[in-house]
Amino acid sequence: MTKIALVTGATAGIGEAIAKMLAEENYQLIITGRRKDRLEKLASALSVPTHILHFDVRNRQEVIDAINSLPEAWQKIDVLVNNAGLAAGLSSFEDGDMDNWDRMVDTNVKGLLYMSRTVVPLMIKHKTGHIINISSIAGKEVYALGNVYCATKHAVDALNRGMRIDLSKYPIKVSAINPGAVETEFSLVRFEGDEVRAKKVYDGFENLVAADIAEAARFILSRPQHVNINDLTIMPTAQPSTGLIHKNN
Repeated sequence: MTKIALVTGATAGIGEAIAKMLAEENYQLIITGRRKDRLEKLASALSVPTHILHFDVRNRQEVIDAINSLPEAWQKIDVLVNNAGLAAGLSSFEDGDMDNWDRMVDTNVKGLLYMSRTVVPLMIKHKTGHIINISSIAGKEVYALGNVYCATKHAVDALNRGMRIDLSKYPIKVSAINPGAVETEFSLVRFEGDEVRAKKVYDGFENLVAADIAEAARFILSRPQHVNINDLTIMPTAQPSTGLIHKNN
């Protein structure tokens, strides 16, 4: 039987890589994001039926309306990948930009909550489902100047564990993937489009790439029904902890 997966933040990076992996596994796909042109480009490149939902996860009513707009044939969502997330700024707490704080909390925490709370009833109705929350090593360890971003990812870690407890009775699987340094648009967004500064983050060592995280998601989804991967942390070999990367330069 064909399965359906919904991936948030599918316009680039990890979300795009996971969508492509799921297409390889013959999932029908619902892809979401704020950049409609990128969603359309991705959908045209995928080899499986794909439904586009164009909205912002930060807006609760947009989330509800988007999920409610799904045709009946698309409502049996087997997999939800909560990938939409970002870091905005890098500064000592006393210099923090409150607009950046709002942006991170609204996307990384509230967006995940809105999506999960709206999709879970569909999973309960069909008595099946698997939620994969894309978190970060920042949800396990706090690093200098990353205060609020780390706080949002610690919240994702707690929510992942809470959802795992609450949804196991249905039974709905819940898993988290916590990547270390992955070269995507992450640093470019954090540094407001400063390509030189973003590139320096990944200089001098072999970082993870989006496909590495997609492969982790493939493994999680490939486990038999009685197996749930609760929590998976994946790091570059050169990065043993959040604040330490062994660089060649």
